[in-house]
Amino acid sequence: MALNGIVENINIDWYPDRNSQMPIYEQIVKYVCRKVSSGEWTVGMKMPSQRELAHKWGVNRSTVVTAMDELASYGIIECGYGGGTRIAGNTWSVLMSEQGADWNRYIRAGEFQANLSTIQIINKLEFDDYIRLGTGEPDPKLFPSEMMKDIMVELSGNMISLNYLEPLGLRKLREVLSVRLEKEGIYAPPSCILITSGSLQALQLISICMLKRGSTVFAEAPSYLKSLQIFQSAGMNIEGIPMDEEGIRYEAIAKHIKGFSRKDYDHMLYTIPTFQNPTGILMSEMRREELFSFCQDYRLPVIEDSAYSQIWFDRKPPLSLKARDRNGMVLYLGTLSKSLAPGLRIGWIVGPESVVQRLGDVKMQIDYGASSLSQLVAARFLETGMYDEYLTEYRVEMKKRRDNALKAMEKYMSGKAEWRQPEGGFYIWTTLKGNVSTDQLFRKALSQNILLNPGNIYDFASNKALRISYAYEDPENFEKGIKTVSELI
Repeated sequence: MALNGIVENINIDWYPDRNSQMPIYEQIVKYVCRKVSSGEWTVGMKMPSQRELAHKWGVNRSTVVTAMDELASYGIIECGYGGGTRIAGNTWSVLMSEQGADWNRYIRAGEFQANLSTIQIINKLEFDDYIRLGTGEPDPKLFPSEMMKDIMVELSGNMISLNYLEPLGLRKLREVLSVRLEKEGIYAPPSCILITSGSLQALQLISICMLKRGSTVFAEAPSYLKSLQIFQSAGMNIEGIPMDEEGIRYEAIAKHIKGFSRKDYDHMLYTIPTFQNPTGILMSEMRREELFSFCQDYRLPVIEDSAYSQIWFDRKPPLSLKARDRNGMVLYLGTLSKSLAPGLRIGWIVGPESVVQRLGDVKMQIDYGASSLSQLVAARFLETGMYDEYLTEYRVEMKKRRDNALKAMEKYMSGKAEWRQPEGGFYIWTTLKGNVSTDQLFRKALSQNILLNPGNIYDFASNKALRISYAYEDPENFEKGIKTVSELI
């Protein structure tokens, strides 16, 4: 309870019974429930840290974490991410925990793995009042609201219905995308395009219906894919492949798949060749040619994620891997989330017709199609030329933000970190110098209302990196945030 602005701390006067048949974490849960239901511990009171509790009770910290997770699932406690753990629930929460369904056990029984705790914190706090220095979204202020208003007014006068659409998505949108893709060297008739609810869903569809358990997905190290649990939850392995300034060092893949029969369909490559997430690296023309040739030789299917390919600054990037594909070896993922609006939830998969039809059938089982309204809006926005007009201005603004970000980095982070200037996309991959813990920096930044994306959530080994984004915060807020991060370091 807060008294005169002071938060009262909880005094622990209990120890678990090691001779009891009840697991210790359950004893902890019961103990906290008793204290709350009796009124001894009231809403707002602060508990000792998990580390302190583990030390006091002489148990592994994981035991305390399990108990706290269960109490949090009942709504009895909440974590303030820098403000400690506090009592949040009342006797109703306790009654549910003691007499109701044990939902936490059901949650743990599911196959879909939970996000890393750091990612869960980021996902929650992105909606609070934090300076977001690592987020993968564009600044909402860049949204073309007047253009979108015109589209909405036009559609409202011509809209007949918002019924379900065919399995592959709105025919008009697929036709418009087919024309645009052809200009990028990709031949894809509408029957080879599936509209998805963002490119993240495309990955989910691939994971559940194209790869078997035990399969290996190769990805750049570091990689956006490592921050997800989609493939891991489906029982697959993700193998990190090192990179250099030209992109993935594909030759390292050979040692992993050597000895396997070419009849085995249990390998796939996931790559972001254009302004890679999180490093911002642009794969060179030569490396793309070599990588594509390598994948052909080893019959290694490719998932090419092109989420950032439209956000280039001074020169267009080389042709995609898909543009070189004549045998249907590459599944190409596109999205409007990074260049227009993540909330539209519009993405697409381009691939062989048989594959796209299969993925479309599975998508119908999952959600019966992406939003009809979003697809109508996207089709009209692309068809009228408004998107290209907006994209030209968007690139100019993003380049300005990159330049301002680099100036701020040079001013405050010089000597404390190293980074490379990106030619497009959202990110500056920043490696800290010296003996700096990014986990501690992440927590200390939270106390200053700054949200960072530590590099270890994307990597296959520990690192001292940060994914810095210049896309979301305006230059003034970005500089303010970087200055504070520098001081914390």
